[in-house]
Amino acid sequence: MSRIIDRGLEEQSVLLTKMGELTYETLALSIRGYLSSRSVEQEVREMSDTLVAMADKVEDQAFQLIVRFQPVASDLRTIKSYMKIGYDFARYGRYSLDISYINDQLEGLKECDAWIREYINEMSTKVLYMVKTSIDSLRRLDITLAKSILQPEREVDQMYLDFLNRLIRQEQASSKCIISSSLMARYLERIADHATYVCESIVYIVTGEKIVLR
Repeated sequence: MSRIIDRGLEEQSVLLTKMGELTYETLALSIRGYLSSRSVEQEVREMSDTLVAMADKVEDQAFQLIVRFQPVASDLRTIKSYMKIGYDFARYGRYSLDISYINDQLEGLKECDAWIREYINEMSTKVLYMVKTSIDSLRRLDITLAKSILQPEREVDQMYLDFLNRLIRQEQASSKCIISSSLMARYLERIADHATYVCESIVYIVTGEKIVLR
């Protein structure tokens, strides 16, 4: 027999799924703009602001559910996790905005060597895969898929460190290229972390187990 609170939890789930779809679109747009040195900051800013507003709505709904229905422990676990996922999705949007900003200020990778462009492109592809994994895991509440993010997360971390080490040894890169590409790599690494946090929250929702996928 369904409970009244179940309807509220389902509404939160639907809202978070919509957030997830928008986060992917926002990040993909900002990355495409960066890799092509094309300005998309205004579009990304509007999408990012929408994500923040949606995260606020998730939080407001969570407090309403707590006040109105006095949820049991398993419900509280879900509500808490949904609030955290909403925050993580909003962070995707803010990092997307940061990427668009440095693209406009430093002209993306225009002054960078081919290997840097190829490296950032490869890292971006892997991070977008992780973001999609986190969204699909949430949509299906699939803990097997959620746990699969561990390996790509480790790969992104290693790519970030390897990139910095290689960049340090680069003698002829322009200051614009060094600043732009190192910031971009850092943003991608942080986005990957948030994708992992989302997957950890999904495991917690389904099993009640707190795990670290990093």
